[in-house]
Amino acid sequence: MNDQESFISHLIELRQRLIRAVGAVLVLFVLLFIWPGSGYIYDLLAAPLMSALPEGAKMIATGVITPFMVPVKVTALAAFLVALPYVLYQAWAFVAPGLYEHEKRLAAPLVIASSVLFLMGIAFCYFFVFQKVFTFIHGFAPKSITPAPDIEAYFSFVITMFLAFGVTFEIPIVVIVLVRMGVVSVEKLRDARPYVIVGAFVVAAVVTPPDVLSQFMLALPMCLLYEAGLLVARFISVREERASTEPAETP
Repeated sequence: MNDQESFISHLIELRQRLIRAVGAVLVLFVLLFIWPGSGYIYDLLAAPLMSALPEGAKMIATGVITPFMVPVKVTALAAFLVALPYVLYQAWAFVAPGLYEHEKRLAAPLVIASSVLFLMGIAFCYFFVFQKVFTFIHGFAPKSITPAPDIEAYFSFVITMFLAFGVTFEIPIVVIVLVRMGVVSVEKLRDARPYVIVGAFVVAAVVTPPDVLSQFMLALPMCLLYEAGLLVARFISVREERASTEPAETP
């Protein structure tokens, strides 16, 4: 097989992997749209905000088709999150043939860990951060104001926060991969700890709303997850060093 045929075969496989990933998301979207329904899913997404608002307060929709489109977008988001492990598996299956055997052994756990950590970040944001932040923000609202958040603005806010916390929870994976590939050592990452802490608070200030609580709730997990990545990377490095020296010590 020449280079051109090999390139075409890779494109064909890539297309097949993309079709499978998109197909899985579409199937889940249809199922979720039928049951429990897009309206119910949006109500679940809005629950943390509604619980923080005064009794009787409701959200508003300023667009003509917004009451339909926003719940549909939320349903698509839910379908993607449910299908995320399968989507990442398709990505791994595409690149796996070009990896060495030891890289394949590392890739599978990374795919699983990445999916779990990303979903954990979203769950942490939904169940803990939203409740605290919304209560904190609306606690400062004057009594003369009747809160009526727009559903489209709320959806954009949720997407930003979910992405921020989902990516934040991937920090241990990034640290482990950098150390495992020899890009940087654990010692250098430890020396960079002060810069990482400052960078975490800068990123949190840019991504989150302009309140101290939400910034702290993003920056603190970033720092803790960075430390967790260092611990795991150090453990892997020590285990590999022992495995490489054991054959030389045996008579």
